[in-house]
Formats: sequence, C-alpha cells, structure tokens
Amino acid sequence: MEGTQEGLDDLPPSAKLVFKVLEYNGPLTQKGIVQESMLSARTVRYALERLEGIGVVDEDVYFADARQNLYKLTEPAQEFTGDECDASCTAD
Repeated sequence: MEGTQEGLDDLPPSAKLVFKVLEYNGPLTQKGIVQESMLSARTVRYALERLEGIGVVDEDVYFADARQNLYKLTEPAQEFTGDECDASCTAD
C-alpha cells in the first residue's frame, strides 16, 4: 500500500510515534496513547488528527467510558504493518 507509506513519510515524528504505539499495543484511548508514548495530550491529539486525515487511524466509541474514544489502525494500515516476510526470510 504505497499511499500509506507516502502519507506516513510526510508526517511529523510525533505522529509516526503514535502510529507505532497503536501498531504495537492495539486499540487505545487518547489517555492510553499519552501514557505509552510519553507525549503531551495536545501533541497526541494533533497526531491523531493527522493520522485520521490520511486514513490510517479510526476513531471508535470506548464502551467502558463513553466520554473517551478508542483509536485503532484501519484495516489497510494493519495490512501495511503486517510481517511482509515470506518463506525466503526464514532462518535455516
């Protein structure tokens, strides 16, 4: 998915970090992303806006606390981050 890579390349480092946090930790609230990334809430909010703008992050309702949103990578973004190694990459 070349468009995703190009979109991510143009993002600031904070947005790339938020992307990686969601990639490694799965769906998180904004508060969870702040805790995992050690970025400020304002920076995380801006990063999420940028990531949503290029279509790699979805915002969903967090049912445990409806005042918060749950952020997760979109299906195409998950496929993009998946292990792209085939049988030729395995160790002998």
